[in-house]
Amino acid sequence: MTNPNRISGNHGDYDELARRALTNEAPSAEQARWILEGEDVDLLPLLHAAYRPRFEHFGRRVMVHVLNNIQNGLCPEDCGYCSQNKDSDAPIRKYPMKSDDEIFAEAEKAAVAGASRYCMVASGRGPTLERTKRLAELVRGIKQRHGIEVCLSIGLIDDEKAAILGEAGLDRLNHNLNTSESHYARICSTHTYADRVATLAAAKRHGISSCSGLIAGMGETSDDLVEVAFKLRELEVPSIPVNFLIPIEGNQVQEDHSLTPERCLRVLCLMRFVNPTAEIRVAGGREGNLRDLQSLSLYPANSLFVEGYLTTMGDATRDTYRMIADAGFEVDGNSDHPGPFALDADEPDGGFHLPGRGGEILKPEIAR
Repeated sequence: MTNPNRISGNHGDYDELARRALTNEAPSAEQARWILEGEDVDLLPLLHAAYRPRFEHFGRRVMVHVLNNIQNGLCPEDCGYCSQNKDSDAPIRKYPMKSDDEIFAEAEKAAVAGASRYCMVASGRGPTLERTKRLAELVRGIKQRHGIEVCLSIGLIDDEKAAILGEAGLDRLNHNLNTSESHYARICSTHTYADRVATLAAAKRHGISSCSGLIAGMGETSDDLVEVAFKLRELEVPSIPVNFLIPIEGNQVQEDHSLTPERCLRVLCLMRFVNPTAEIRVAGGREGNLRDLQSLSLYPANSLFVEGYLTTMGDATRDTYRMIADAGFEVDGNSDHPGPFALDADEPDGGFHLPGRGGEILKPEIAR
């Protein structure tokens, strides 16, 4: 008898993956592993299949997010992928929480630039009760000033703190699962996978939407990636950032050399097929790992960050908007600045452009 889940790289199989996703049916475990490891996978048909549920739920719109690292370093946790962890030797500048004025100013800048969401991130195991109340006031203030959604990434929280933030109108709480439960102890020992799941559950109980994703490239297997993809589906997480490890010198966890651009795109496709209605964000590490294939990430993903990440650089807003426009997509914006957003007047949509070279065309050694 023929196995109905058998995978071979013909167009019917890609259509089957798309059909399942369009009816919110997850792929089988065998199909999921094939997406990541199948030697007969053709990348472009796979991307096209992932694009079908992406387009069904989000059209050609791309949500843009801006991170504000409101407190850097000073963290007692040992998450090995993070340059702020207590055991990292990364040469970062540590600073306490920024002033309210600084945070409000950066929120305004993000809103005017057309960001869909402003994400405040504070290092540490989790906020005290007093810090939680201050964060709640910041959330209220930003939402009163700007038509932009607000997300917090502040570590572990319980029901009491979730209730305070929910009452303040927090749109989303980010707390990434990062990897599978079985792999978690290899990247962190100061808290557990279960602690992270409990934080997401507390947020959900108090009306705060969850944002939770993963980091690929930390020595995990394909089965680990499949496991976390299905766990996020089980938790009904509506916003899933897919990070690709940035190998920061001094961190305990370094790149495992698995992240080719194709591997990254396959991971994004997996997340779309398993979580077809979720906002899939191509997040940290997209520039350095996807490289020249960045624009293809917009076929499975509908969301990204601009202006860098917590401690590392990334593409500028202008360069990212150009990439989005060149691929035929448009920035979603926010209620005050809904987009789509044009490039600067001195940089028309069409015409010749050398990334990173400004308006220079001639080689320096021959230019007069």
